[in-house]
Amino acid sequence: MEKIHINKRFIIGITLVSAMGGLLFGYDWVVIGGAKPFYERFFDITHLPGLQGWAMSSALIGCLFGALFSGYLSDRFGRKVPLIFAASLFTLSAIGTGASSVFTLFIAYRLLGGLAIGIASATSPMYIAEISPASIRGRLVAVNQLTIVIGILAAQIINFLIAEKVPDGASDDFIRQSWNGQMGWRWMFWAETVPAVSFFILAFFIPESPRFLAKSGKTEASLKILAKIGGIDYARNEARNIAETLKDASHKIDWRALKAKKLRPVLLLGIVLAAFQQWCGINVIFNYAEEVFTSAGYSVSDMLLNIVITGSVNLVFTLVAMRVVDSWGRRKLMLLGSLGLAVIYIVLGGSYYMGIQGLFILLLVVLAIATYALTLAPVTWVILSEIFPNKVRGTAMALATTSLWVASFGLTYTFPILNKALNASGTFWLYAMICIAGYLFILIKLPETKGRSLEEIEKRITS
Repeated sequence: MEKIHINKRFIIGITLVSAMGGLLFGYDWVVIGGAKPFYERFFDITHLPGLQGWAMSSALIGCLFGALFSGYLSDRFGRKVPLIFAASLFTLSAIGTGASSVFTLFIAYRLLGGLAIGIASATSPMYIAEISPASIRGRLVAVNQLTIVIGILAAQIINFLIAEKVPDGASDDFIRQSWNGQMGWRWMFWAETVPAVSFFILAFFIPESPRFLAKSGKTEASLKILAKIGGIDYARNEARNIAETLKDASHKIDWRALKAKKLRPVLLLGIVLAAFQQWCGINVIFNYAEEVFTSAGYSVSDMLLNIVITGSVNLVFTLVAMRVVDSWGRRKLMLLGSLGLAVIYIVLGGSYYMGIQGLFILLLVVLAIATYALTLAPVTWVILSEIFPNKVRGTAMALATTSLWVASFGLTYTFPILNKALNASGTFWLYAMICIAGYLFILIKLPETKGRSLEEIEKRITS
C-alpha cells in the first residue's frame, strides 16, 4: 500500500473531543478520593466500613450498567450519540452530587455519574480506534488514557486547592463543622461541570465512525470521512477491507452472535484483560489514598499533596506510553506491567509488615503508579479497542468493559474489608499474586497487534 498522507489536524481534533469522555471518566472516578475525608464526616459514616465502601463503589454499579447499555447505544445509534448522552449525564451527576445533603441522594447521583463513565469508557476508545490509521492507532487510542490521567490529575489538584489545611489531630466533629466538611467537598464535585458542558457541546461537531456508517449501509458517507482522514486511495482500500469483514453482518444488535465458536477465545481474552486491569490493584491507591497514606504515617493534608504527586507521575508515564506503544508493542508492555507490579507489591507489602513509614512508602507507590501508567492502564484500552471483529465490536466492547467494571466494583468494595482482615501488607501481597497470574495469562494468550489494521487483526485472531 502506498504511503498514507494523514490529515493530522482533522484526526487529532476529533480524537481530542472524543477523548474528553476519558477526561471526565478520570475526574469523576478520582474526585471522590479527595472528597472522602470530608463527605464521610458530613454524612457521619467514618466508623461504618460497609457504607464507606458503598459510597466509594456505588458509581461502579452505574459503570456496569452504563457499559452494558453502551453496546445497545453504539450498535443502534452509532458512536457519536452515546458520547453526547454520556456528557449530559456527567453534567447532571456533577451538579447533583455536590448539592446532596442526604446520603441516599449522594449515592443516586454517584450512580448517575457511574452510568456516564460506563458509556464513555466503552465508546471513546472504540470511536478513536475506528477513525485511526493502523500506523498510529495505538498512540491515538492512548490519547483516551492520557485524558483519563489528565482528568485524574485535575481532580487531585482541584481537591488540593479547594481543601483548607486540616490541623493535625483534628477530630471528626471539627472536620464536619469546618468549611471542608460543609462546602469544600461539594465544590470538588461541582468543578466537573465545566468540562462536562464543554464535552456536551463539542461532541455535536465530530463525525460518526466510518466503520459504523459502513455497517449501517451508508457507504458514501463512510468513504467521505475516510477520505478526509487519509485521502481517496486510503479511503478506497479501507472501504474494501471493511466491506469484506461485514459480509452477512446483521444491522440488529444480536447478543447471540457472540456465542459463535470462533469468537469465544477473543471474548475470553478481552474479558480477562479488562478485569485484570482493575484487579492488579492500583486503583485502591487513588480511591483509598487516605487509608494507604495514613497507614504510612501521613496526615490528611499531607495525603492530599501526595495524591497530586502520584497524579503527576501518572501523567508523565502515560505520555511515555504514548511514545512507545506503537514501537514496543502491546504484548511486551503488558508483560512488563504485570510482572513489575507484582515485584513492587511484594516489597510494598513487606514494608507495611515491618512498620516502615514515610518517604519509602511514597516512593514505592509512585513506582507502582509509573509502572501502571506506562503499561496496563493505556495498553488494555488499546487492545480492547482493536481485537473485536467489526460485526460485533460495539456489543463485544460493552461486554469486556462490563467485565472491567464488575472487577472494579469488587476491588473497590472489598478493599476496606481486606485491609481490615489482612492489613495493608496482606492486601498488597494478594494483589501481587493476582499480577503474577495475569502475567502468565498474557504470556500464553495475548498476540501482538501493533501495526495491523483492524481488519487484519480480525482475520488473524479469529482464524
